[in-house]
Amino acid sequence: MAIDLVKKYSSKVDELFTAESKSSLVTNTDYDWDGSNGVIVYKLTTAKMNDYIRNVTGDSTQASMTRFGNIKDLNGSTQQMLLSKDRSFIYNIDKLDEDETAQALNAESSLARQIREVVIPERDKYIYNKMAAGAGLKAEADKAGFKYYDAIIDATVQMDEAEVPDSGRVLVLPPVGYSALKKELNQVAYNELDAEARKAGVIGYLDGMPVIKVPSAYLPDGMAFMIAHPCACVAPVKLADYGLHTDTIFSSGTVVTGRVCYDAFILDNKKNGIFVQSFKAVTDPEE
Repeated sequence: MAIDLVKKYSSKVDELFTAESKSSLVTNTDYDWDGSNGVIVYKLTTAKMNDYIRNVTGDSTQASMTRFGNIKDLNGSTQQMLLSKDRSFIYNIDKLDEDETAQALNAESSLARQIREVVIPERDKYIYNKMAAGAGLKAEADKAGFKYYDAIIDATVQMDEAEVPDSGRVLVLPPVGYSALKKELNQVAYNELDAEARKAGVIGYLDGMPVIKVPSAYLPDGMAFMIAHPCACVAPVKLADYGLHTDTIFSSGTVVTGRVCYDAFILDNKKNGIFVQSFKAVTDPEE
Protein backbone atom coordinates (compact mmCIF):
# COMPACT_ATOMS: atom_id res chain seq x y z
CA MET A 1 0.00 0.00 0.00
CA ALA A 2 1.31 3.45 -0.89
CA ILE A 3 2.15 5.73 2.03
CA ASP A 4 0.74 9.24 1.92
CA LEU A 5 3.57 11.41 3.18
CA VAL A 6 1.32 14.44 3.66
CA LYS A 7 -0.14 12.68 6.73
CA LYS A 8 3.08 11.20 8.07
CA TYR A 9 5.63 13.87 7.30
CA SER A 10 3.91 17.22 6.84
CA SER A 11 5.08 18.74 10.14
CA LYS A 12 8.72 17.92 9.35
CA VAL A 13 8.34 19.46 5.88
CA ASP A 14 7.04 22.68 7.43
CA GLU A 15 9.97 22.70 9.86
CA LEU A 16 12.42 22.34 6.99
CA PHE A 17 10.96 25.31 5.13
CA THR A 18 11.10 27.44 8.26
CA ALA A 19 14.66 26.49 9.10
CA GLU A 20 16.21 26.48 5.64
CA SER A 21 14.40 29.20 3.69
CA LYS A 22 15.52 32.74 4.47
CA SER A 23 13.19 34.36 1.94
CA SER A 24 10.34 34.12 4.47
CA LEU A 25 12.01 37.00 6.35
CA VAL A 26 11.55 39.40 3.43
CA THR A 27 8.16 38.27 2.09
CA ASN A 28 4.60 37.80 3.30
CA THR A 29 1.68 35.42 2.76
CA ASP A 30 -1.09 37.95 3.35
CA TYR A 31 -3.37 36.74 0.55
CA ASP A 32 -5.27 33.49 0.21
CA TRP A 33 -5.07 31.42 -2.99
CA ASP A 34 -7.33 28.63 -1.72
CA GLY A 35 -9.77 27.61 -4.46
CA SER A 36 -8.10 29.78 -7.12
CA ASN A 37 -4.83 30.20 -8.99
CA GLY A 38 -5.11 34.00 -8.96
CA VAL A 39 -5.82 36.91 -6.66
CA ILE A 40 -6.86 40.41 -7.73
CA VAL A 41 -5.70 43.35 -5.62
CA TYR A 42 -7.44 46.70 -5.95
CA LYS A 43 -5.34 49.88 -6.07
CA LEU A 44 -7.64 52.78 -5.19
CA THR A 45 -6.97 56.47 -5.63
CA THR A 46 -7.23 59.10 -2.88
CA ALA A 47 -8.64 62.62 -2.69
CA LYS A 48 -6.59 65.80 -2.46
CA MET A 49 -6.89 68.18 0.48
CA ASN A 50 -8.75 71.48 0.00
CA ASP A 51 -9.30 74.65 1.97
CA TYR A 52 -12.68 74.39 3.65
CA ILE A 53 -15.02 77.11 2.32
CA ARG A 54 -16.56 78.75 5.32
CA ASN A 55 -18.55 81.59 3.73
CA VAL A 56 -20.46 81.17 0.45
CA THR A 57 -22.47 84.20 -0.70
CA GLY A 58 -24.22 85.53 -3.79
CA ASP A 59 -23.39 84.20 -7.21
CA SER A 60 -19.70 83.54 -6.62
CA THR A 61 -18.11 80.66 -8.43
CA GLN A 62 -17.76 78.98 -5.08
CA ALA A 63 -21.53 78.51 -5.01
CA SER A 64 -21.20 75.53 -7.36
CA MET A 65 -18.86 73.75 -4.96
CA THR A 66 -19.43 72.00 -1.68
CA ARG A 67 -17.83 73.62 1.33
CA PHE A 68 -15.28 70.79 1.19
CA GLY A 69 -14.23 71.42 -2.44
CA ASN A 70 -15.17 69.87 -5.79
CA ILE A 71 -16.57 66.39 -5.41
CA LYS A 72 -15.06 63.64 -7.56
CA ASP A 73 -15.41 59.87 -7.66
CA LEU A 74 -12.61 57.75 -6.35
CA ASN A 75 -11.41 55.18 -8.85
CA GLY A 76 -8.65 52.66 -9.16
CA SER A 77 -7.07 49.84 -11.07
CA THR A 78 -6.30 46.24 -10.26
CA GLN A 79 -3.23 44.06 -10.03
CA GLN A 80 -3.76 40.40 -10.90
CA MET A 81 -1.51 37.80 -9.33
CA LEU A 82 -1.61 34.44 -11.14
CA LEU A 83 0.51 31.55 -9.88
CA SER A 84 2.95 30.46 -12.58
CA LYS A 85 5.36 28.00 -10.92
CA ASP A 86 4.11 24.41 -10.75
CA ARG A 87 7.21 22.26 -10.17
CA SER A 88 7.74 18.59 -9.43
CA PHE A 89 10.28 15.80 -8.96
CA ILE A 90 10.34 12.00 -8.82
CA TYR A 91 12.99 9.41 -7.97
CA ASN A 92 13.28 5.82 -6.83
CA ILE A 93 15.04 4.14 -3.92
CA ASP A 94 15.56 0.45 -4.60
CA LYS A 95 14.93 -1.96 -1.70
CA LEU A 96 18.33 -3.63 -2.05
CA ASP A 97 20.11 -0.29 -2.29
CA GLU A 98 18.45 0.78 0.94
CA ASP A 99 19.33 -2.49 2.67
CA GLU A 100 22.91 -2.67 1.43
CA THR A 101 23.72 0.89 2.49
CA ALA A 102 22.65 0.08 6.07
CA GLN A 103 19.65 2.42 5.68
CA ALA A 104 21.89 5.38 4.81
CA LEU A 105 19.86 5.61 1.63
CA ASN A 106 16.24 5.86 2.72
CA ALA A 107 13.14 7.68 1.61
CA GLU A 108 12.60 10.11 4.48
CA SER A 109 16.17 11.36 4.77
CA SER A 110 16.49 11.62 0.99
CA LEU A 111 13.31 13.70 0.84
CA ALA A 112 14.58 16.03 3.55
CA ARG A 113 17.77 16.48 1.52
CA GLN A 114 15.77 17.05 -1.68
CA ILE A 115 13.74 19.80 -0.01
CA ARG A 116 16.76 21.39 1.63
CA GLU A 117 19.16 21.26 -1.31
CA VAL A 118 16.86 21.52 -4.34
CA VAL A 119 13.32 22.72 -3.64
CA ILE A 120 14.03 25.56 -1.22
CA PRO A 121 17.07 26.95 -3.11
CA GLU A 122 15.09 27.02 -6.37
CA ARG A 123 12.19 28.88 -4.76
CA ASP A 124 14.40 31.32 -2.85
CA LYS A 125 16.41 32.15 -5.96
CA TYR A 126 13.19 32.80 -7.88
CA ILE A 127 11.87 35.07 -5.12
CA TYR A 128 15.04 37.15 -4.77
CA ASN A 129 15.25 37.66 -8.52
CA LYS A 130 11.59 38.70 -8.72
CA MET A 131 12.13 41.15 -5.86
CA ALA A 132 15.19 42.67 -7.52
CA ALA A 133 13.39 43.06 -10.84
CA GLY A 134 10.34 44.66 -9.24
CA ALA A 135 12.10 46.89 -6.70
CA GLY A 136 10.80 50.45 -6.60
CA LEU A 137 14.10 51.89 -5.40
CA LYS A 138 17.35 51.07 -7.19
CA ALA A 139 20.89 52.40 -7.31
CA GLU A 140 24.05 51.58 -9.23
CA ALA A 141 27.63 52.26 -8.25
CA ASP A 142 31.15 51.43 -9.36
CA LYS A 143 32.60 48.49 -7.48
CA ALA A 144 35.96 50.18 -7.06
CA GLY A 145 36.01 52.13 -3.82
CA PHE A 146 32.47 51.08 -2.89
CA LYS A 147 31.62 51.45 0.80
CA TYR A 148 28.87 49.14 1.96
CA TYR A 149 28.05 50.95 5.18
CA ASP A 150 27.70 54.35 3.51
CA ALA A 151 25.56 52.90 0.71
CA ILE A 152 23.30 51.08 3.18
CA ILE A 153 22.70 54.23 5.21
CA ASP A 154 21.98 56.19 2.01
CA ALA A 155 19.49 53.49 1.02
CA THR A 156 17.65 53.79 4.33
CA VAL A 157 17.34 57.54 3.74
CA GLN A 158 15.66 56.89 0.39
CA MET A 159 13.30 54.41 2.01
CA ASP A 160 12.53 56.92 4.76
CA GLU A 161 11.65 59.54 2.13
CA ALA A 162 9.40 56.96 0.43
CA GLU A 163 7.65 56.47 3.80
CA VAL A 164 8.57 52.80 4.08
CA PRO A 165 8.08 51.74 7.73
CA ASP A 166 11.30 51.48 9.76
CA SER A 167 10.12 48.43 11.63
CA GLY A 168 10.38 45.25 9.61
CA ARG A 169 13.10 46.18 7.12
CA VAL A 170 15.64 43.41 6.46
CA LEU A 171 19.14 43.74 4.99
CA VAL A 172 20.14 40.98 2.55
CA LEU A 173 23.84 40.57 1.72
CA PRO A 174 25.86 38.06 -0.32
CA PRO A 175 28.81 36.56 1.59
CA VAL A 176 31.37 38.85 -0.07
CA GLY A 177 29.28 41.89 0.85
CA TYR A 178 28.86 40.74 4.43
CA SER A 179 32.60 40.19 4.73
CA ALA A 180 33.35 43.66 3.34
CA LEU A 181 30.84 45.26 5.70
CA LYS A 182 32.40 43.53 8.71
CA LYS A 183 35.81 44.88 7.72
CA GLU A 184 34.41 48.39 7.36
CA LEU A 185 32.84 48.23 10.82
CA ASN A 186 35.75 46.31 12.34
CA GLN A 187 33.41 44.03 14.25
CA VAL A 188 31.70 40.71 13.72
CA ALA A 189 28.34 41.09 15.47
CA TYR A 190 26.19 44.18 15.63
CA ASN A 191 24.45 43.11 18.83
CA GLU A 192 23.27 40.03 20.66
CA LEU A 193 20.90 37.71 18.84
CA ASP A 194 18.20 35.62 20.37
CA ALA A 195 17.88 31.95 19.54
CA GLU A 196 14.77 32.40 17.39
CA ALA A 197 16.48 35.03 15.24
CA ARG A 198 19.44 32.71 14.66
CA LYS A 199 17.11 29.88 13.63
CA ALA A 200 15.57 32.18 11.01
CA GLY A 201 18.98 32.99 9.54
CA VAL A 202 19.63 36.39 11.14
CA ILE A 203 23.36 36.88 11.71
CA GLY A 204 23.33 40.41 13.12
CA TYR A 205 21.62 43.78 13.16
CA LEU A 206 22.57 47.04 11.48
CA ASP A 207 20.71 50.30 11.98
CA GLY A 208 17.89 48.29 13.51
CA MET A 209 17.64 45.91 10.54
CA PRO A 210 18.13 42.14 10.82
CA VAL A 211 21.01 41.09 8.55
CA ILE A 212 20.77 37.85 6.58
CA LYS A 213 23.51 36.34 4.43
CA VAL A 214 22.36 34.72 1.18
CA PRO A 215 24.56 32.75 -1.25
CA SER A 216 25.51 34.79 -4.31
CA ALA A 217 24.05 32.11 -6.58
CA TYR A 218 20.58 32.97 -5.23
CA LEU A 219 20.89 36.67 -6.09
CA PRO A 220 21.01 38.52 -9.42
CA ASP A 221 24.47 39.07 -10.89
CA GLY A 222 26.06 42.25 -9.63
CA MET A 223 23.81 42.78 -6.62
CA ALA A 224 25.63 44.42 -3.72
CA PHE A 225 22.76 44.26 -1.24
CA MET A 226 19.00 44.50 -0.87
CA ILE A 227 16.89 46.11 1.81
CA ALA A 228 13.34 44.78 1.85
CA HIS A 229 10.22 45.27 3.91
CA PRO A 230 8.09 42.09 3.96
CA CYS A 231 4.96 44.05 3.02
CA ALA A 232 6.24 44.55 -0.55
CA CYS A 233 6.46 40.96 -1.78
CA VAL A 234 3.78 38.27 -1.56
CA ALA A 235 5.28 34.77 -1.84
CA PRO A 236 2.58 32.10 -1.62
CA VAL A 237 3.09 28.34 -1.61
CA LYS A 238 -0.32 27.11 -2.73
CA LEU A 239 0.64 23.44 -2.75
CA ALA A 240 3.53 21.48 -1.23
CA ASP A 241 2.62 17.84 -1.84
CA TYR A 242 5.12 15.06 -1.10
CA GLY A 243 4.57 11.30 -1.31
CA LEU A 244 6.32 8.03 -0.43
CA HIS A 245 4.95 5.22 -2.59
CA THR A 246 6.05 1.77 -1.44
CA ASP A 247 3.78 -0.52 -3.45
CA THR A 248 3.80 0.37 -7.13
CA ILE A 249 4.44 -1.52 -10.36
CA PHE A 250 7.22 0.94 -11.18
CA SER A 251 9.64 -0.09 -8.47
CA SER A 252 10.74 -2.74 -6.01
CA GLY A 253 11.33 -0.08 -3.45
CA THR A 254 10.07 3.40 -2.69
CA VAL A 255 9.13 5.97 -5.29
CA VAL A 256 9.37 9.50 -3.89
CA THR A 257 7.39 12.29 -5.51
CA GLY A 258 6.97 15.97 -4.88
CA ARG A 259 5.02 18.86 -6.30
CA VAL A 260 5.30 22.52 -5.29
CA CYS A 261 3.13 25.33 -6.64
CA TYR A 262 4.46 28.77 -5.73
CA ASP A 263 5.18 32.26 -7.00
CA ALA A 264 6.23 35.74 -5.91
CA PHE A 265 4.55 39.07 -6.62
CA ILE A 266 5.62 42.65 -5.94
CA LEU A 267 2.66 44.80 -4.92
CA ASP A 268 2.56 47.90 -7.14
CA ASN A 269 1.66 50.23 -4.28
CA LYS A 270 4.41 48.87 -2.03
CA LYS A 271 7.32 48.36 -4.44
CA ASN A 272 9.28 51.14 -2.71
CA GLY A 273 9.56 48.71 0.17
CA ILE A 274 12.43 47.10 -1.78
CA PHE A 275 15.76 48.84 -2.37
CA VAL A 276 18.38 47.15 -4.56
CA GLN A 277 21.98 48.32 -4.78
CA SER A 278 23.88 46.95 -7.78
CA PHE A 279 27.34 47.34 -9.21
CA LYS A 280 27.73 48.88 -12.63
CA ALA A 281 28.69 46.43 -15.34
CA VAL A 282 32.36 46.48 -16.18
CA THR A 283 32.98 46.83 -19.88
CA ASP A 284 36.10 45.72 -21.72
CA PRO A 285 37.82 48.89 -23.04
CA GLU A 286 38.95 46.98 -26.12
CA GLU A 287 35.45 45.92 -27.12
